[in-house]
Amino acid sequence: MDLRNVYEERRSINFFDRSKEVSKETLKNIIDLAVLVPSAFNLQPWEIIEVRSKEAKEKLFNLSNKQPKVLEAPVTLVLVGQKNGYDKSNPVWEEMLNTFGGDKKVVEGAQAMASALYSNTDADKLKFAESNVGLLAASIMYAAKHYGVDSHPMSGIDFEGIRKEFNLDESKTVVMTIALGYFDETKELYPRRPRRGYEEIVREV
Repeated sequence: MDLRNVYEERRSINFFDRSKEVSKETLKNIIDLAVLVPSAFNLQPWEIIEVRSKEAKEKLFNLSNKQPKVLEAPVTLVLVGQKNGYDKSNPVWEEMLNTFGGDKKVVEGAQAMASALYSNTDADKLKFAESNVGLLAASIMYAAKHYGVDSHPMSGIDFEGIRKEFNLDESKTVVMTIALGYFDETKELYPRRPRRGYEEIVREV
């Protein structure tokens, strides 16, 4: 699908067709395309929980203000940010070392800069996690549309409850969830509401 069409045709779908599954292969293709999105120092401080089973859906449904789409969609993704994803335990640093021909000074300099930027306060750590995962979230929805899969992001959820229910430690934060599936053609969406454009949101300085 043409990129412009992807942007114009993606909608937040409230009604999913329960009879249509999103295959593992399709989901893998979506994620593998979406992760081409940039992240700070290429640290990719994220992970995804793929909620498919009936039991897991029920748990997530109860922690999502009982939004029906959680049960209707064949799969819902829980997007998780790693608040300490900048530290030396991130395996991406090893990849960076290999990419730069084993030059430790390059990697150590990047590690020092990342730590200085993101490790000072809890607010800095949270901003680091959420800003990077936000990039991934948008990328997932547009990648999904490229493969013909509809989506709906959700932030009306019990973030802390989901973190605990799915056994995530305190270094991780739930950023949002995204339901994925196919629009129920027996239903009707409201027309797309207008977006504020350049003239309204851009201030030149």
